[in-house]
Amino acid sequence: VQLQACGGGLVQTGDSLRLSCAGSGRHYGVGWFRQTPRKEREFVAAIRWSVGQTYYADSVKGRFTISRDNAKNTLYLQMNSLKPEDTAVYYCAADRGGDSYAYDQAYEYEYWGQGTQVTVSS
Repeated sequence: VQLQACGGGLVQTGDSLRLSCAGSGRHYGVGWFRQTPRKEREFVAAIRWSVGQTYYADSVKGRFTISRDNAKNTLYLQMNSLKPEDTAVYYCAADRGGDSYAYDQAYEYEYWGQGTQVTVSS
């Protein structure tokens, strides 16, 4: 499984970006995490692929939207009203499978994309 994330860039506060992650279908759950040099990798959003149930970190709820395109086998993260604190490397990830789905835990995910940098200037 190869995940390829893209769509990051340098934007200003209040701008929008859409991240994409190709190759993310055929998994029970897929998600987005982000990481900065000062913090551990943190959960951003996740989706149960087949049913479309979504989950968000409190810090992004109402601003970010996770979605998927079955035909394109691609995961998206629409990020609106970006803030400087959203600056990070964003990773897409696909779960390892199993009976449970701890959607906000990095250990739940076996496959990771290479990361895409998002920088929000103030």
